[in-house]
Amino acid sequence: MNNAIRVETVKNGKDFKVYRDFARKIYKDDPNWVPPLNLDFKEKLDKVKNPFFEHADRELFLAYRNGEVVGRVLGIVDDNHNKFHEEKVVFFGQYESFNEPEVTKALLDAVAAWGRERGMTLLRGPVNLSLNDECAMLLEGFDSPPMIMMPYNPPAYNDLMGTYGLVKAKDLYAFYMTPDVQAAKNVEAIADKVQKETGITVRAFNMKKWKEESEKLKYIYNNAWDRNWGFVPWTEHEMDHMVKTLKMLADPRVVVIAEDKGKPIGFAFAFPNYNEVLKKIDGRLTPLGIAKMLWSKKRIKTFRILVFGILKEYRLTGVSYLLFSHLAATMRSIGCRWAETSWQLEDNDAVNKFVMSLGGKVYKKYRIYEKKLD
Repeated sequence: MNNAIRVETVKNGKDFKVYRDFARKIYKDDPNWVPPLNLDFKEKLDKVKNPFFEHADRELFLAYRNGEVVGRVLGIVDDNHNKFHEEKVVFFGQYESFNEPEVTKALLDAVAAWGRERGMTLLRGPVNLSLNDECAMLLEGFDSPPMIMMPYNPPAYNDLMGTYGLVKAKDLYAFYMTPDVQAAKNVEAIADKVQKETGITVRAFNMKKWKEESEKLKYIYNNAWDRNWGFVPWTEHEMDHMVKTLKMLADPRVVVIAEDKGKPIGFAFAFPNYNEVLKKIDGRLTPLGIAKMLWSKKRIKTFRILVFGILKEYRLTGVSYLLFSHLAATMRSIGCRWAETSWQLEDNDAVNKFVMSLGGKVYKKYRIYEKKLD
């Protein structure tokens, strides 16, 4: 019997369905896995509908043994990332396989070869599709499901990455936060002092002025992170696409904006943990799935705090405490049981110390890997 691994690209809709559904074989007995919405999975990879592909390219790979699919992976070359960071990186993402090093090698060799053809000199991942999206591999914290837009994978994947020769590029942290009464009092005291000394105000997103408010978020987002590791400014089309998505799914009560005499200077953004709902509909938006989603949406009791953006010139004013105080008070009022703050770079000491001062504790760690290409 020939046990050789054969890797092929996804060429048609039938191949794509096989690529999409392969993950179900890996996680069929894993209670913590949350299947993505089939529609979202498809649109994310659509080169026409997703504006990310105005400056990037991708290829989908499937690994076969004796006619059976044994793994999948996504290859990405993002011109904007490579120009912004002056790198030549081919990213890999959406990696799934059984615990077989030979499959890992075949898949990642295929991505590496595809990248070399385009002049790339470094392999890095997992990234799906950029660091503005879901990224990294779960390293610690396999005892609970992931939050919305956070990755999940079998522990063995990390060993497979090491066996292939990938090394740590960067670790990311997720913090667990509960409605701690004492921490809340401390934060409120600091926030009151900051507000009195600076005159900076914080308010919730105004849905009646959606377009105007969205422009404020877009401005802050692309000016707050500067050259953080892996960060790439979104294009205007990407921002519009993101804002359109948020309009459908975001809870405006937990999107808060800080202003200095009317000038937008920062915002904090929490997202209802829709994974509580997605788990129940198995990735399929059937009429029954839609009914379940609408019924469950109002009962979501966990949130992910995923964005904290403050303009550089205001970072030492204490505005972060103002933003968090307002956000936390709102989340408590709507019955939030606990929240995850994620993700944070392992070496972003200022932000990590800030989150810990609010009572946050690291409960999950993630890793992005890389390897130089010969």
